[in-house]
Amino acid sequence: MTPTGPAEAGAGRPETAAVAAEAEVVSGPAGAEVVSGPAGAEVVSGPAGAEIVRHHRVIERWLSGEAEPGEFAALAGAHADGFTLAGPDGRILTRDRVLDELRRLHGAVPGLRIEIREVRVVAEEGPLLVAVYEERQPGNARRSSVVLRRTEAGLRWLHLHETWLPAPSPQPR
Repeated sequence: MTPTGPAEAGAGRPETAAVAAEAEVVSGPAGAEVVSGPAGAEVVSGPAGAEIVRHHRVIERWLSGEAEPGEFAALAGAHADGFTLAGPDGRILTRDRVLDELRRLHGAVPGLRIEIREVRVVAEEGPLLVAVYEERQPGNARRSSVVLRRTEAGLRWLHLHETWLPAPSPQPR
């Protein structure tokens, strides 16, 4: 969700997210199904997987310019008061800072996509849920951990921590 890749840290290059449309449902952890997509991509369905995918699709629409400016309220509403983002560059951003950057980047990256893979719930207690997942886009990848809070309105994002993943090695010909 942060606006830069490892090669361009600080360059203001935003990112978006998409999940492959073709998927096959297979068995998964209790209370969830694993949705397996192309090239081994998988997403856990259920509340956490659905929210992570939904949220990244909203970000994708916003950054690509497909979302109308009036749709920003839905994007902002997913972030709880007190939301923080620990970016892969080590910076800690507040909810206001994240939303200001997102607002500024409306339509900045037409057609850019990220795949969401390997969503896994690692802890649940009361209204809190912690999940990990992988984000991939051309040029970079990261593993993310998110803390979500269950509310009557659905899951809200409390904290997101992103870590760069090494670039994939070129495949031999």
